[in-house]
Amino acid sequence: MMNRTMKLLMLSDIFVLTGFGLIQPIIAIYINGGGVAGGSMLSAGLASALFLFTKSLVQLPFGHYVDRQSDKTKWLFVGTILMAGVPLIYVSASSIYHIYIAEVIYGLGSGLAYPTWLGLWSANLDKGQESFQWSVYSTATGLGTAATGALGAAVASFVGFSATFILAGVLCLLGCIALFYLDYKNGWRRIMAMLVPSICWGGGNSIRKLSDLLHGKGRHNFGLCLYGLAKPSFIYPPKDHKADIYPDPERLSKGE
Repeated sequence: MMNRTMKLLMLSDIFVLTGFGLIQPIIAIYINGGGVAGGSMLSAGLASALFLFTKSLVQLPFGHYVDRQSDKTKWLFVGTILMAGVPLIYVSASSIYHIYIAEVIYGLGSGLAYPTWLGLWSANLDKGQESFQWSVYSTATGLGTAATGALGAAVASFVGFSATFILAGVLCLLGCIALFYLDYKNGWRRIMAMLVPSICWGGGNSIRKLSDLLHGKGRHNFGLCLYGLAKPSFIYPPKDHKADIYPDPERLSKGE
């Protein structure tokens, strides 16, 4: 039986992969058919190669780096957000160079998300059920991608390429929402730190005061906080925030 973390990881991947499954059958037609200036079969092939090259260049050193990080979820979220923006770039692209930029971003996001996703999934596999759980994931994502491959071609034929790209972007954003619930104890604080800046009175201790404030520690006056630009690293996750993401090996061995 899959735990909560594995279900959310699989749900996120279903949304993301089915989103790009809408695009994959039609992107070469879109490029070669005059969707962007300078498009051709050659440029469509170069765009695909650019994605794979960027992903391969990023994921190996990043995989080595992320193995040493305690908070892997934020990197998975960042990578998925980058990927979710790619279909929206397709919508506004007017030149083949815009497509090339989108493919680089796609490769970067995938290079960040893929090794992180694999690490989290592997850490939660149940002993003795590894093959079955991988098969459940592969079957679910494969069926989703197959369904949206046909749907994407139909939507592009009857509604247009832009509608297909927007639908793909929406599906990818739903995948990001699933990851938000993966780290529900700290997710809203991370989002606040990324979107709502904070500069608090208090000299050199201002960042720590804000962190304590968001975690319910101490009694800092919220009115003393002004909003400016903050980094996600300003918000320190609770010490036990990984409890639902990384299971206790002793509990797993007992079948709990």
